[in-house]
Amino acid sequence: MRGGDRRSGELFSYVDLAARVRRDHPLRVVREIANAALEALGGDFAALYSGLGRPSIAPERLLRAMLLQAFYSIRSERQLMERLEHDLLFRWFVGLGVDEAVWGHSSFSKNRDRLLEGDIAARFLAAVLAQPRVRRLLSSEHFSVDGTLIEAWASLKSFKPKDPGDSPPDGDGGTGGRNATVDFKGRKRSNETHASTTDPDALLYRKGPGMEARLCFIGHGLMENRSGLIVDTRLTKVSGHAERLAALEMIEAHGDRPRAITLGADKAYDAQDFVMELRELNVRPHVAQNTSGRRSAIDGRTTRHAGYATSQRVRKRIEEAFGWIKTVACLRKARFRGRARVDPAFTFAAAAYNLVRLPRLLAGVSP
Repeated sequence: MRGGDRRSGELFSYVDLAARVRRDHPLRVVREIANAALEALGGDFAALYSGLGRPSIAPERLLRAMLLQAFYSIRSERQLMERLEHDLLFRWFVGLGVDEAVWGHSSFSKNRDRLLEGDIAARFLAAVLAQPRVRRLLSSEHFSVDGTLIEAWASLKSFKPKDPGDSPPDGDGGTGGRNATVDFKGRKRSNETHASTTDPDALLYRKGPGMEARLCFIGHGLMENRSGLIVDTRLTKVSGHAERLAALEMIEAHGDRPRAITLGADKAYDAQDFVMELRELNVRPHVAQNTSGRRSAIDGRTTRHAGYATSQRVRKRIEEAFGWIKTVACLRKARFRGRARVDPAFTFAAAAYNLVRLPRLLAGVSP
């Protein structure tokens, strides 16, 4: 029998939103872990808001909406609000009822910025990892570290001389204003003489010989080796020493204990000073040897152990986290300007990556 094509808009639905989400949906576990972390941050949220004025968007809902933005590769707040308007799964995860109005995208952005300025991203990452069932998955002795470039939200056209008198003349069609045609031929540009007018924190950096230079930051991650989860992050300006300095800062909280721990890293970390400082912290430097025309700081005292080969194999898994953060979470190019705003976005994306991995890890399923 053929069914009728009759509208049911005049009817009411009494089915709860949670009943419309299948029982084995991975977001159920993610939401449970996220809610436990958000509950632990209740005191931090209270310190950010005054007791006067109209109630703002609940910070718990803000963070859950931001998690969905990372999970589903939603680039803008306008698209996120549009999706939240029509998607029942999104409404259930955030905590909005069917009849509740969705926030304006500009209101969401303003409230989100105030929340992230309070160092909430780092505390949320720590709160997720501090839960007992999550903490059992983590290694407290074996870690890996690496860095990745995050392209700044700034064009090379904004990279102008610090001294206005050194500006190159306009080319054909140039007006001297915004996006003017400029002839850079025969002129050198460097971070000492130039700066971006769009994002002064971003610096010009080339990843390797023969590659193009871009305005960017460096995102650093510290991974525990048992489950491959990110336990700490930093975002710094680019420099030749930034990766090693950030690594020391992140591992310091885990080192200096009676039993030595290990830290795996690639050839960029093979420096005498870095290796010596790790050993002073009682950290065994499982760093890949860089023997290209030089002497490595890692010798047989380290490489002869079986654990060194294991660290070298496992450390590459941190690239999986960076790949997810830059592609799925849309952080290949930053959506914000200034290191103070890009830093918490990078940290929050790392927390989202951990949450994506946790349902399978808690179920005992191999990645």
